Amino acid sequence: MVRLKMSLIVCTLAVIMFSLTATPVFSQDGTWKPTIEQKAPDFTLKDLSGKNFRLSNHKGNVVLLVFTATWCPYCRTAIPYLKELNATYKQKGLVIAGIDIEESPQKVSAFAAKYDIPYQILLDTDATVARLYHVIGIPNFILINKEGVIVCQQCRAIDPLLKSLMK
Repeated sequence: MVRLKMSLIVCTLAVIMFSLTATPVFSQDGTWKPTIEQKAPDFTLKDLSGKNFRLSNHKGNVVLLVFTATWCPYCRTAIPYLKELNATYKQKGLVIAGIDIEESPQKVSAFAAKYDIPYQILLDTDATVARLYHVIGIPNFILINKEGVIVCQQCRAIDPLLKSLMK
């Protein structure tokens, strides 16, 4: 039991330290300066209707990847915020892709219907894309600019970044 608690503490501290290094930087004039600056790895996943979603097909749009799972309580509490972002920025070109990790299409489909999720939900049934993006905790927000470059990973302050990127 003590060993389990210690493992949980170590994992929590690792996530916190990673989150602190992923904070976006703003200049004196309030414009965003990226801290990641690496090209987002391309991937293809199926959505709930069986249609392919390929990240590189969305170059020219700002993309928000949201790694999640139906069992995650923090992921559920983020849904209203994501719905708000979708309503505010979808017409301006924002693509939100919820990426469910290692769950059945039936379970995820029922979850999406229950919470009336308006953005596309993708199925990462074997966690290949989660590993590709080094996801270590969920929910995990990854913001990608119009050029396909990761501008924030483990994002906590998405609104100022979106305002800057959607201009």
